[in-house]
Amino acid sequence: MTVEAWLNVDELAARAGITVRTLRFYAAKGLLPPPELGPRRVGRYGPEHLGRLELIEELQRQGLTLAAIERYLAELPEDVGSLDLAVHRALVASWQPETAERITRDQLERRAGRALTDADLHRLAAMGAILPQPPDGPAPAEVADGSFPVDPGLLPLGLRILDVPIPLETLVAARAVVRLHSRATAHDLHRLFRDTVWRPFLASDPDPEGLERMKELTSHIEPLVIQALVTAFQRSLSEELSAPAE
Repeated sequence: MTVEAWLNVDELAARAGITVRTLRFYAAKGLLPPPELGPRRVGRYGPEHLGRLELIEELQRQGLTLAAIERYLAELPEDVGSLDLAVHRALVASWQPETAERITRDQLERRAGRALTDADLHRLAAMGAILPQPPDGPAPAEVADGSFPVDPGLLPLGLRILDVPIPLETLVAARAVVRLHSRATAHDLHRLFRDTVWRPFLASDPDPEGLERMKELTSHIEPLVIQALVTAFQRSLSEELSAPAE
């Protein structure tokens, strides 16, 4: 990493949206790897530290205890990278109902680690990290209290790739492609499960206890399907990127 890419403890806490005290608490619990030592033995943190903090915060939002989070992190490979941590976080976030949070521009800039221009806000909105106001409007706008509605699941990713030189039109088109195909996949999977599992089960005239047990079992399917879809998409994307350019 370049010198400019390293973060000190204050910068890492700001980028993760937590306090330095919370960061040090996580470190003391062994949830965060020790930092690299830079000049004058000052601790330096990188993308893996930020990714792990974001995953910890997401696990806490899901209601996991610190002991459960510690067990979850202990099962990750020792060499897990920031991309893998982002995938884990996306999978965890997908289990939570879709909700919007509000965040001020100052908070956004602390999370980004720099001042944000109106063009940056447009890019975040194109990625779905900031929700347009009014809904489906052309641009993100601050509401009366000076805050923005944001998607907590997409915001860390949006801020992470904010400076990647991708045209705004490409971001909008890419989001449309993902939404189109994800909806089609979800529809086909739902129809497959309904026709081959749920309807035959109902036709067997199950007792109330069996019906409740089936409902409970099917509730566990969603995270498994999401993980399978993410894994399949990652492999397909890797194959596409490794193919010879036409």
